[in-house]
Amino acid sequence: MSLRTGPGPVRPREPDDAPPPAPAGLRAALRRRQGPLAAAAFLLLLVSGWHLMSLALDSLLVPGADDIAAEIARLVADPGFYADLGVTFQRVALGFALAFAAALAVGIAMGRSPLARRFFEPAVLIGLTVPGLVWALLCVIWFGVDLINPVMAVALSSAPALTLSIHQGTRTTDPQLLEMAHVYRFSAADRLRYLWLPSLAPALFGGARLGLSLAWKVIVLVEIFGMSSGVGSSINREFAAQNVAGVLAWTALFALVMAALEYGVLQGLENRAARWRKVAAV
Repeated sequence: MSLRTGPGPVRPREPDDAPPPAPAGLRAALRRRQGPLAAAAFLLLLVSGWHLMSLALDSLLVPGADDIAAEIARLVADPGFYADLGVTFQRVALGFALAFAAALAVGIAMGRSPLARRFFEPAVLIGLTVPGLVWALLCVIWFGVDLINPVMAVALSSAPALTLSIHQGTRTTDPQLLEMAHVYRFSAADRLRYLWLPSLAPALFGGARLGLSLAWKVIVLVEIFGMSSGVGSSINREFAAQNVAGVLAWTALFALVMAALEYGVLQGLENRAARWRKVAAV
């Protein structure tokens, strides 16, 4: 390889047989596949490490990956699995809808009014510090085994994080947009559709992720303590039968379904909201 002489910096000459750069489409496809491949590598490492640990310990308390896989196959073939999963989803959906409506109203009020912020801030901070286990126990004590029990537990655990996220997003809203809405006398519905929802979209989805992660944990606890149906109740039955593989199978399936909702549903809605936000801003 020769070097060019003369004025200016000295740079090596590119070899004549250098491979051409990869097409842009191929590079984009490789980047898209990096995420799934990394996740698959992590899962493979996790399963392999667990199986090796089960072989080393040789204990009924640490079942092997093959035993857990057999339990997963049994659950997937059982119609009761889908019934319990549907019941849990229904409870989370109702509780999260209640939390979302309350958080949207309170969060916008806190961002627009200093008095409202000072009034609601202690409640939000208290809600953030109370563990989900406490909400689960209190709702079982207060509401018994009725539907309102899991719904209120999910709402109480999710609303503080949602409210804080919406409040922070409201404070970053462009004041000129607020002034324009006031000048043109936007109705409350138009303000919500064309101003608040587009400008709060990133905060809404960030808060929704955090709120849903808390909701899934709390709903399982509520179902373990005080319900006779749902994912938590099924985990409790496997625990009572001392079937550790069954407990882990339910946990693994529940985690896989939650991951599918996160990457297949929530991210798709976020992408659509981003496009809608651009259209609404035109």
